[in-house]
Amino acid sequence: MRTFPCVTIDVFSRQALAGNQLAVFTDARGLSDAEMQSLARETNLSETTFVFPRDQETERERGVKVRIFTVSEELPFAGHPTLGTAFVLRGTGHQEKVELDLEVGKIPVRFSPRNGALFGEMTQRSPEFGNIHSREQVANAIGLATDDIDRDLPIQSVSTGVGFAIVPVRSLVAVRGINFEWRRAQRFLESSDAELFYLVCRETESAAARLHARMISDHGDDPATGSAAGCAAAWMVKYGVAKPDEQVLIEQGIEAKRPSEIFVRASLSDGQVSNVRVGGYAVEVMRGQASI
Repeated sequence: MRTFPCVTIDVFSRQALAGNQLAVFTDARGLSDAEMQSLARETNLSETTFVFPRDQETERERGVKVRIFTVSEELPFAGHPTLGTAFVLRGTGHQEKVELDLEVGKIPVRFSPRNGALFGEMTQRSPEFGNIHSREQVANAIGLATDDIDRDLPIQSVSTGVGFAIVPVRSLVAVRGINFEWRRAQRFLESSDAELFYLVCRETESAAARLHARMISDHGDDPATGSAAGCAAAWMVKYGVAKPDEQVLIEQGIEAKRPSEIFVRASLSDGQVSNVRVGGYAVEVMRGQASI
C-alpha cells in the first residue's frame, strides 16, 4: 500500500463547516492521472488538488506545480482550489506570497493579517470579455421570467480561465425562486462562449456585501465560485457596479447552507480591466492520509 498525505480545508470562510470544501494532496508524486481522478471521486468534493513538489530553484522560477480535478475531469483553473491550496502550502510559515504553477500559468496568492486571521488574495489572469446575451434566451435557459433580469446591466460572458455568463438578477426573491434545470441550461451553454452561469444580484442579505451570487451546475449549488467571482469583479468594474480597485464583498453559498465571503477587486485603465484579485479566509478541518 502507498500512502499520500491529505488535508481538507474550508475556503472563503472564517469558520469551519462553511465556505467551499477542498481536499489537498500535499505530495502527489507517484500518482497517475487515473489514480488522481479516482481519488477525486473518492473525496466526492467539487474539487480536489494534487501538489507535485519540485526543487526550490524550479519552484522559485515557475511556482509550485498543482493539478485540479473535479469528480469527473481535470480543470485548467478554479478559484477556491487555488486559494485553498495556497493556504495549505503556506501552513504556519511566514511567506507573504505563494505562487502556484497551474495549467493556465503562474497564479500568485498573497497573504496578510486581517481581522485577527490570515487573509489570502490571488491575482487571476486578465479578463476576456465575450458575447452579450439575450435576456429572453437566458431567462428561458435558467428558469426565470425575463423581467427578473436587470435591464440596466448586460448579461455578458467573462473569463479569467473559465468562462461564465454573468447574469444580473433584480431581486433575492427571483434568485432564490429560480426554476433551474441543468439540461435546459446546458443546451444554451453548449452553443455559447460560456461554460456556466453566475447569477448576481445587487440586493443582498448582508449589508456589507455588494452582490449576492449563486452558481448552479449539474452538481447543484456551489458554495463559493472563486473563478466566477473574478469574472464578476471584472464585470462590476467595467459597468460601474464597483469602482476601480475598490474591494467589495460577494456573498454566496447561502442557498447551499454553506455561507461564503468572497472579496474581489479589479483595476481599470484606458477602458481595459486588469489585475483581477479574489481573496478570502480559509479554515483547515481535517488532516490525514489516503492509502491505495
